[in-house]
Amino acid sequence: MNPVDAEGREDHPLLHRLVRDIASRGEGELTEVVHERHGGRVIRIAHIQSANGIGWSTAADNVGPAR
Repeated sequence: MNPVDAEGREDHPLLHRLVRDIASRGEGELTEVVHERHGGRVIRIAHIQSANGIGWSTAADNVGPAR
């Protein structure tokens, strides 16, 4: 696992790079990966921003390099 800061942001190796979300098949820049508590467990959420300005989130495990 990658290092996580005090605010729960992960130092992901694909940050600020073009990524592909396998769940939605969308592509965009990975802007952050955060660790959030839900129901007593921690989940990793990736935030992606597309070129047209529309952003979305997905499970961090769904993100891989584009192309």
